[in-house]
Amino acid sequence: MSGMTELSKATHIQWQQYQIDAAARARLKGHQSAVLWFTGLSGSGKSTVANALEQALLARGVHTYLLDGDNVRHGLCADLGFSAADRRENLRRVGAVAGLMVDAGLLVLSAFISPLREQRELVKSMLPPGKFLEIYIATPLEVCEQRDVKGLYKKARAGEIANFTGISDPYEAPLAADLVLNTAQSSLEQSVDKLLALLANKGVIA
Repeated sequence: MSGMTELSKATHIQWQQYQIDAAARARLKGHQSAVLWFTGLSGSGKSTVANALEQALLARGVHTYLLDGDNVRHGLCADLGFSAADRRENLRRVGAVAGLMVDAGLLVLSAFISPLREQRELVKSMLPPGKFLEIYIATPLEVCEQRDVKGLYKKARAGEIANFTGISDPYEAPLAADLVLNTAQSSLEQSVDKLLALLANKGVIA
């Protein structure tokens, strides 16, 4: 059953104000918090690039956490399927968790196909201004399909997987991503260097 149908909004709760805020946590950690939202087709290299970036950030003493599309469906979103409503709820939950992590002072790396612009705008709207950086992994479909890391394209072409992004479902590319990477043209090291430069230019890291 979709988690969407079971959600209800309580009307008797109030937001509890804390004495320690995100700015204090940023001073403690020595860097700013933000969400880097990696979007792109399955097999484009989102998780690979995010993993490599996290290692580079760890070496620099930056506090991070990686949220991966497959991993969250083992726990946080285990009750959700792949209908349009469930996919939206999946990303809403991830956005809520990412928002808590940003408030905790972490640099969050989120790797999700998130095929629709409306879905990505939803997550962006849940975060403080300037805390959402959209990273478009613009690896062409033919390259992603050649890789077929998980064997999903083959199954989608055979009709064994319905509503598969890039084959039977659309992917809406970002119109104004903060950074565009094509893993068919750039090496992993080059991609990481570009991301580190972006974070430095945005004042997230020194």
